[in-house]
Amino acid sequence: MIDIKGFTIAYYGIVIVIGMLAGITLACYMAKKTGQNPDNYYDLSIYAIICSIIGARLYYVIFRWDIYKDDLLSIFNIRNGGLAIYGGVIAAIITTFVYTKVKKLSFPLMCDTAGLGLILGQVIGRWGNFFNREAFGEYTDSIFAMQLPLDAVRSSDVTKKMLAHTVTNEGEVYIQVHPTFLYESLWNLCLLILLLLFFKHKKFDGQIFLLYLLGYGIGRFWIESLRTDQLLIPYVKYPVSMFIAALLVVASIAINVYMIYFKKDKTVEVES
Repeated sequence: MIDIKGFTIAYYGIVIVIGMLAGITLACYMAKKTGQNPDNYYDLSIYAIICSIIGARLYYVIFRWDIYKDDLLSIFNIRNGGLAIYGGVIAAIITTFVYTKVKKLSFPLMCDTAGLGLILGQVIGRWGNFFNREAFGEYTDSIFAMQLPLDAVRSSDVTKKMLAHTVTNEGEVYIQVHPTFLYESLWNLCLLILLLLFFKHKKFDGQIFLLYLLGYGIGRFWIESLRTDQLLIPYVKYPVSMFIAALLVVASIAINVYMIYFKKDKTVEVES
């Protein structure tokens, strides 16, 4: 936490803002490089950021209603986390669709360009989970193991396996876990590099964003299986992020196959 004249700013919020600014900068750079008007992306970012934060929060609250049902005002406090990536992505897609319809712009092309900024935002934003000591995985003794003070994490995220392998150092009890935020940040960084290299070779507008959904979906499905704070589908008790990830992977593959092999009119002009 940073305290400025009595006003406390969480590191989580600072990291999220840095991620947003970096993402906007990259999207505008790519827009200019490919002959688009960067101003459209600056304008879109204003609406998309607001809607994405609302979407990410609503998504989280819906699937963790047990936490908020007795304290509704806490729904509006996001300084300590509680934002779900997929909720933000869904809100951003809807916002972009509406924006392109109003401005009469290409929705697939804007998704391609803005999507690169979205990934960079995720690369940086995931580190907010590090400062919040959340979004970690099950116990591990691998070289990537991360130790967290037991009294600094939510008790609901601590498993019996973690408690069976606690480490005590100078009187402080630590759990040893998978740093899943780090896994996802590095996965997204690799994905971003690959998509930047492939951008000028894409076969049709929208392919970059579809490949993002494919690549991120594969990584998220694996990483989510390691986490202990999964958001579960009510009654089914299956991780909602794994379900959405699998759905998007299948949809991305299907649309790519259709566009490449069956759709005749898929000419794309991309300036280098």
